[in-house]
Amino acid sequence: MPETSVPRRSAAPAVDQALALLTFLARQRGPVTAGALAAALDIPRASLYRQLAALTDHGYVVHLPEEGRYGLGVAAYELSSGFSRQQPLARLGAPVLAALVDRVGESAHLAVLSGRDVVYLVEERAPRRPPLITDVGVRLPALATATGRAILAALPDAQIRATYPGRDAFAGVAPGLPSSYRALKELVRETRGRGHAQEDGEVTPGLASVAVAVRDHAGWPVAAIAVTFAAHRVDAARREGLVTALERDGAELERRIGRR
Repeated sequence: MPETSVPRRSAAPAVDQALALLTFLARQRGPVTAGALAAALDIPRASLYRQLAALTDHGYVVHLPEEGRYGLGVAAYELSSGFSRQQPLARLGAPVLAALVDRVGESAHLAVLSGRDVVYLVEERAPRRPPLITDVGVRLPALATATGRAILAALPDAQIRATYPGRDAFAGVAPGLPSSYRALKELVRETRGRGHAQEDGEVTPGLASVAVAVRDHAGWPVAAIAVTFAAHRVDAARREGLVTALERDGAELERRIGRR
């Protein structure tokens, strides 16, 4: 089965082909050949080259003549930036988190990875629960937070290595957190094996969090949602219940942003 297919019957077949091309390129880890595009999308070569030429003229595709490959252009990036500016993830996530907090009675938040930090987009505080430092717009080291650990564990190993390329990447890391790539890999291994991320007192003494990653249509971790609670009040069974609730609402948020 092709990764992306062009509908056989359409009122605008050229538009369908162009969108299929852009969608396919967006899901690749790097530029691809015209032959790979033709095989994956089942577009006739003549039509394919016309589409690529038009998309290249408008900046949505870039041609690498030395490699004979095509990749996404700057105009496609600008579309992505416009999407980010409109904060649809925060808007889609806010009602999901509100419902989660109503069910579990603990505070919850949604964060995205930005470099080696996480940035909090949504915070939903439960009644009679302690205030959190994870307010909207706050940045914290990804290594210290459950949300950051959830996203890192969902990334490919090569991307983790690119994010933490050497010893300098761990400079200034707080005591008790991974201070080397080997230690980070162990944390990632444990998180993947557990199926969710957790932290206990690394952000705020006495408070703990559990988190799960939220993936987009291509399976890439675009965010994470977490629940934070007073560690002494929540036993192991209760924590498992919180993780189950997070998994349910994480799947709902994935559905809202287009994952199938």
